[in-house]
Amino acid sequence: MPISDLANPTRFLAFSGRLLPFVWGAAGLGLALGLYLALFVAPADFKQGDTVRIMFIHVPFAWLSMACYGLMAIAALGTLVWRHPLADVLQKSAAPLGAAFTFLALVTGSLWGKPTWGAYWVWDARLTSVLVLFLLYLGLIALWRAVDDPGRAARAAAILTLVGTVNIPIIKFSVDWWNTLHQPASVLRLDGPTIHPSMLWPLLIMAVAMTLLFAALLLMAMRNEIFRRRVRAMQIVAAGG
Repeated sequence: MPISDLANPTRFLAFSGRLLPFVWGAAGLGLALGLYLALFVAPADFKQGDTVRIMFIHVPFAWLSMACYGLMAIAALGTLVWRHPLADVLQKSAAPLGAAFTFLALVTGSLWGKPTWGAYWVWDARLTSVLVLFLLYLGLIALWRAVDDPGRAARAAAILTLVGTVNIPIIKFSVDWWNTLHQPASVLRLDGPTIHPSMLWPLLIMAVAMTLLFAALLLMAMRNEIFRRRVRAMQIVAAGG
């Protein structure tokens, strides 16, 4: 099936319905393997001890919080520029997931920060910019709920999403631009990862598994949004009749 055919909601529902069991299965297997490696195979850090194991869920949460917003920004362009019929469906469905992953990144980061820095929260550049990202997600969710007309809501949310993309490079490069407590990048580096393979591989497996989990949740949320819009359209037709 050409990917352009997925612009049709009916075809998307059929395709995603067939795909979902495989995505859920792959996510479950990946999470089981990743958690086993993270908890029982990866060594404890010589300074942080077993506390470092928080990294294996915190880092994927943080990556996905930004990746989700990047996906929403592409969907926003799809709404404003290409008029893709499912672009605003994706964007609206992804926002609560992005908020959840960002919240979990903040919580796990705080739990990791207490034994490492001696405090659950500091107004560090990285932490503050991620908090701004979380507030952006909440603002987008509130915007969709505040505007009754789906078309107007989609366009307004798309504009706000694109404006908010300026925060993504700030999150990524904040540890390089400012003197922060947060450690610099140790995986996505031009000169290669600085993490030992015994920790790097469990982390990468967890990241892939979390991404599959996000994909499964997003597909389900998009399906629910399409069904919700169809029900609303039928209610409008019934009320008019």
